[in-house]
Amino acid sequence: MGAQADISVSAERGFRTGSAGVAGLVAFPVIGLVALPLCALVVFALDVEAGIWPHLIATVLGGYARTTTLLAAGVGVGVAAVGVGAAWLVAIHEFPLRRQFEWALMLPLAAPSYIVAFVYTDFLDYTGPVQSGLRALFGWRNALDYDFPAIRTLPGAIVVLVLVLYPYVYLLARTAFLAQSRATLDAARMLGHGHGAAFRRVALPMARPAIVVGVALALMETLNEYGTVDFFAVTVFSTGIYHVWLNMHSIEGAAGLALMLVGAVAGLLWLERRARADRRFADPRQARGVTPRVRLTGIRAWLAMLGCALPVILGFVLPFGLLVWMSWRRMGGLFTGDLGPALLNSLQLSAAAAGVVCLLALSLGFANRTGRSRLLQGSSRVASVGYAIPGSVLAVGVLAPLAAFDNAVDGLMRDWFGVSSGLLLSGSLFALLFGCSARFIAVGHGAIEAGFERIPRSHDDAARLLGCRPLALIPRLHWPALQSSVLTAALLVFVDTMKELPMTLALQPFNFRTLATISHQYASDERFEQAAPAALAIVIAGVIPVILLSRTIRTTARTGG
Repeated sequence: MGAQADISVSAERGFRTGSAGVAGLVAFPVIGLVALPLCALVVFALDVEAGIWPHLIATVLGGYARTTTLLAAGVGVGVAAVGVGAAWLVAIHEFPLRRQFEWALMLPLAAPSYIVAFVYTDFLDYTGPVQSGLRALFGWRNALDYDFPAIRTLPGAIVVLVLVLYPYVYLLARTAFLAQSRATLDAARMLGHGHGAAFRRVALPMARPAIVVGVALALMETLNEYGTVDFFAVTVFSTGIYHVWLNMHSIEGAAGLALMLVGAVAGLLWLERRARADRRFADPRQARGVTPRVRLTGIRAWLAMLGCALPVILGFVLPFGLLVWMSWRRMGGLFTGDLGPALLNSLQLSAAAAGVVCLLALSLGFANRTGRSRLLQGSSRVASVGYAIPGSVLAVGVLAPLAAFDNAVDGLMRDWFGVSSGLLLSGSLFALLFGCSARFIAVGHGAIEAGFERIPRSHDDAARLLGCRPLALIPRLHWPALQSSVLTAALLVFVDTMKELPMTLALQPFNFRTLATISHQYASDERFEQAAPAALAIVIAGVIPVILLSRTIRTTARTGG
């Protein structure tokens, strides 16, 4: 027994040390490429003019910080409550229309937040159908005769963002609940815990990593949001960044504000990781079998249906119906010449970004798992904070090194051969794909990392004892357990790229237009009917992968993969 223990310890030590070199070779080039735009932003921020920070601190910085904190707190609490509640209902309970709600609750992912804001503003504003109908019904003449809550406020922005962003939490929380061991929940009930107590004391803590990742993604999307808060006149850091950049003509100051956002998000994630550093959230036994659902009847079933229906109706059905109505009113807009090419461009770009991000995220997740190096883990965190930087500012970080490369190559070509190479990377599809990959690597890395955490490390050690090489662990051990997480990451990146606006506007090549740029062109002028066809195409293009992902998650949960 002692000899066998020595062999096990030596094999495990060899696995950890030997794989660290492999992990570094795989991960550090990926981290370097993804972190390149961030390094360019740091250079910009260090070159900021000396007089701009005292001016910002004395005038607007405090207001930016206060409003941003309130917005992030409201959205964080909202998406956690809606996403976790809906995930628990559809994953563990049985009630009418549950299977339909499984995929329907993910539909708001396909709707751009600024489009939803524009639609609700047109629907609820003074001249919209709601207030016009109320005035006609009750005989009111003007706004002084009644009190109607204004939507263009901070609470209005919080509600709109919660309705659009809660699927980030719902997707990951539902996947975590479905992957939990049946034996664990059964043991909790045998120890005298009721259904609600088992959820609070067992299921919810075990799903905490996935929930935290979902809330963090929603918060980073909130901090990056520009269209909604600008349209609602809510002054937050993102609008301040654009103000400093466009009105004060200081990209250095904008980069500095963006890095402040990055620091805030990184600090929150660091505190959360410290809080759960010594806790285990994965069941090492990974018991097979689907957890039996609790059947709800009577008023409880109706309440469950209502709780799942409200987010779907408010976050997708109503905005989608209004977009269909606007598009129907101008049928000719559905068949404009630029809509087809823009749809094809959006689909190709989104699919390519999803594939690249998943490959990079798998590389980082595998490296962090096998290398177990603090330097490696810290570097991957730095590479993942690009999601917290506004897309247009990150685009500057992409253009700066690519333009420097193009200029260097052009100079060499002129000196050696007397010809100009022109712009090789700047203004190309490579630049746009590079920017989207750097922007959304946090999305893929968060989802796939949550999947890695559900695989006990003892499985890796056992595979190494049986002679499995480090790089063979992914296809032979990790991939079967990571399929749902990889598909979740691919979906999130695909839909986010379809909706991405600032990055596309800044980096798109000539004659390359996407659905997002077309819809924004009209919506920014409040020409909602003209913007409706392109926005409707974005929503429809995102619906199909949402449904496919829901079916895949359910199938994977049934097979235990």
